[in-house]
Amino acid sequence: MIRLSRFSRLFTGGACGLALCAPFATALAQTAAAEPPGVSGAAILQMLLALALIVGILFIGAYFLRRLNGGRSFGNSGPLRLVGGLMISARERIIVVEVEDTWIVVGVVPGQIKTLHTLPKGELGATQAGERHFGQWLKQMTERNNEKK
Repeated sequence: MIRLSRFSRLFTGGACGLALCAPFATALAQTAAAEPPGVSGAAILQMLLALALIVGILFIGAYFLRRLNGGRSFGNSGPLRLVGGLMISARERIIVVEVEDTWIVVGVVPGQIKTLHTLPKGELGATQAGERHFGQWLKQMTERNNEKK
């Protein structure tokens, strides 16, 4: 006799009481026992290979687009170049933009961009003696701290 699951016993027992439910319950128990649980290793391998193929196609497409553009990135091909900027506050900045032979000093705030000054193109000056990088300042402070001990 075929061993039936709890679900099929419900239909063949007193709860149903009909002889018509017994063939349905037996067929249900046989199909449930015949199916292997989980996903096969072949299906997982097929999925991983398809994923690798798609990622490879994306990289090859990006490579060819870069070759067509002459090796330049797509954002820097225009006449504008960002020379530098300074954060005034969390929402306000001053930016220097280079357009051909002109530097334009621009103020940027939420909802507004305003030209502050225009200059002929020049070289960025070296940092002044009074300005030090944070790393240099930290090194000096740690040396001074070690001398006191």
